[in-house]
Amino acid sequence: MAQISPCVGIDVSKARLDVAVFPDATSFAVDNTPAGWAELAARCTGLSVVTIGLEASGGFEQGIAHALQDRGFTVRLLNPFRVRSFAKALGKLAKNDQIDAAVIARFVATMPGRPLPPRSTVRQRLAAVLTMRQQLIERLVMVRNQARGLADPLLCRLSKRHITGLLADIRLLDRRLAEIVAGDAELTRQYRLLRSAPGVGPVLALTVLAELPELGTIDRWKIAALVGVVPYDFDSGTMKGKRCIWGGRTAVRNVLYMAALVASRCNPQLKAFREQLAHAGKPAKVALVAVMRKLLTMLNAMLRDGREWQPTSA
Repeated sequence: MAQISPCVGIDVSKARLDVAVFPDATSFAVDNTPAGWAELAARCTGLSVVTIGLEASGGFEQGIAHALQDRGFTVRLLNPFRVRSFAKALGKLAKNDQIDAAVIARFVATMPGRPLPPRSTVRQRLAAVLTMRQQLIERLVMVRNQARGLADPLLCRLSKRHITGLLADIRLLDRRLAEIVAGDAELTRQYRLLRSAPGVGPVLALTVLAELPELGTIDRWKIAALVGVVPYDFDSGTMKGKRCIWGGRTAVRNVLYMAALVASRCNPQLKAFREQLAHAGKPAKVALVAVMRKLLTMLNAMLRDGREWQPTSA
């Protein structure tokens, strides 16, 4: 029987990292600090560990993930829902930090997966600014909705001042995003390629650059699955259920949805594609998801080939 290479699972919390090794059943804990990361890396090196898995944990996982990547380890960032489903399939209904770390280690050893892409500091900065921009946009929508029902003059003035401040902050972040892209030659090249497609605005182009570094490096089926625009079957026996999309990167999918609405009106190919689906009797939302997938496929091919949008071959 082939020997299984040791795999490590890490349950991440704000202050501590609970670590388990599979199949050795070794477990220990370190602090979630640079000193703890160094200790963990040294112990993993001594155990000849190559692959390490950890769950997304509200950002607390970023420091350890990057530290391990910088030290040459293969790091997999796992979906907590998939890991929990795996635990239930194993019959492990109890849940604590040590058990979770052991389940993660076994998941990494058993299930195929994709390692984190190489660390890119500039893309991380881009993603951080985009996240704050999205938060300000959501706050702006909330304040504007509240302002519609205000009658008191003081509240109206305060609301107007708040809206003006939010708009100024959003413009400031837009300038920062432009500076980040302009300061990196590769991002500038990719941004120019993406923006050449009708219907692709600055927000979509920046979002896929920051949140979807795999774009242009994998095939169209995998990139669609990553974003969550692949319709999955729901059939059993003679029952034919409705296909539905599930999972994926929400931040990218939300922006792609709005871009598909625009592109299905101003992009000749996507407009014709949506009209064709409508004439075939497809529901409006089904047709729009198909436009999202086609737009994403088009952008993936453009970055893969390093070519701007071309109406005859997009």
